[in-house]
Amino acid sequence: MKMGKRGAAASLLILAMAAPGVVMSQTAAPAATKEMSVLTSDREKVGYAIGIDVASSFEPIASEVDVAALRRAIENAFAGGQPLLSQEEAQQTDQALRTVMMARSGQQVPGMAPGSQPPSVDKEKVGLMLGGYAVGPSLAPIKDEIDLDATFQAITTVFSKGTPLMDRQQAQATLQAFSTAQQSAAAGKNREQGNAFLAKNKTQPGVVTTASGLQYQVIRPGSGERPVETSRVRVNYEGKLLDGTVFDSSYQRGEPVDFGLNQVIKGWTEGVSLMPVGAKYRFWIPSELAYGSSGTPGGPIGPDATLTFDVELLGILQ
Repeated sequence: MKMGKRGAAASLLILAMAAPGVVMSQTAAPAATKEMSVLTSDREKVGYAIGIDVASSFEPIASEVDVAALRRAIENAFAGGQPLLSQEEAQQTDQALRTVMMARSGQQVPGMAPGSQPPSVDKEKVGLMLGGYAVGPSLAPIKDEIDLDATFQAITTVFSKGTPLMDRQQAQATLQAFSTAQQSAAAGKNREQGNAFLAKNKTQPGVVTTASGLQYQVIRPGSGERPVETSRVRVNYEGKLLDGTVFDSSYQRGEPVDFGLNQVIKGWTEGVSLMPVGAKYRFWIPSELAYGSSGTPGGPIGPDATLTFDVELLGILQ
């Protein structure tokens, strides 16, 4: 699972895991959680496994987490709402919790006299921070695939040192199977959409399809030298998914990029080799010439995704 969504929660988790020997108090379960003695549906099993994963990550700070607030923040994220805690409050909460955890682990806290007690932490804000900036946004894309009651039963059981309905190895196996199924379904959908798009696109005026299946269109011709597959080039570019989502852009970063043509995806190696310096081309790259069945781990490019790139060849460096 990719739990760390934003900086405050990510740094908090790193700190928490580095603070050994902290004794945790029991955390009460939110009233809305429905107790289960057996996990029957796939949604319950996946939800419970996610709860084990979340609780295992945050167990070192369990005594500082208001679980009801954590759930409220996750449900708000599932509904598409803005975090219930502002960025400024999240940063302040993160800093306060870091101070507490450092003091409890025996570390000297800058600006605090030795032996003095650290300030208390607002547990509700901790729950809202974790739910609104880490767990909620990470789980929102799969909200329909998980039973949130099962998730929170697992969290409260682990936090209270109870006996969960599955151990951590079983939870990891469940999550791995779920991830594999999700990736397989996404790959099938992406292949279907990509094949349909390319079949239609190749009939459009000005679109050329090469023997490999790469498609391109000349947006602006160039008059300079063409690179070879071992050349190092300088380009400006923008990459999009078929739905128009921009996943990478040198234009947005404000500077061109230099790279070797033998160090990039096959579609780029072949496509840029067709361009004279000064040209701008649009490429449609099928998945087998892009990132294939793996996509990019954690996103944004899914498995077997067809990609669109606008590329300007600014120069050949060597």
